[in-house]
Amino acid sequence: MKWALSDLHRYQDEPLHINSTLDLNASLTDRFPETVLAATPVTVDGYLSYDKGDATLSARVELVLTVPSSRSLAPVELPLNFTITETYLPDDSHRGRYEEEDQLVLTLGPSSVIDLDEIVMENIIEQVPLRVLTPAEEAAERLPEGKGWSMVDEATLDEEQTNQVDPRFAKLKNLFPDQDSRD
Repeated sequence: MKWALSDLHRYQDEPLHINSTLDLNASLTDRFPETVLAATPVTVDGYLSYDKGDATLSARVELVLTVPSSRSLAPVELPLNFTITETYLPDDSHRGRYEEEDQLVLTLGPSSVIDLDEIVMENIIEQVPLRVLTPAEEAAERLPEGKGWSMVDEATLDEEQTNQVDPRFAKLKNLFPDQDSRD
């Protein structure tokens, strides 16, 4: 679904209701092959409104992505349910109407097109967390290890680094042995 920003003036009084299912599987897997293995049809429900030359999209997006585990690369189903709120401007002179923290404000230019598929795809990729594990990996008590290597989580690594004494200062510890017993 695409709309020219200049054509959206028809929705000044009443916003355009968007309730559709998008098939973005091929687009997502072609464009982001290392991030997305598969995607279910995407349900989009929301509104596109027009006010003084600016268009605002506010929509809820639901789908299930299949992504690789960040630990083993095994496929993991990742349900996503999030909201998109973005405002599109014909030029930068309209930017003063919006506060920085309000929402995402993008300048498209007067002849630009709002492409729902592109917007939804970009927002889906932004929602994929860096750490995705299979249920078995999440339930495992111990991290994987092999011959000559082992995985360590950040908390364990921080603890080891905190408790490690710099070898250059190890001899200083012997100068005041009575202070060690008070700690």
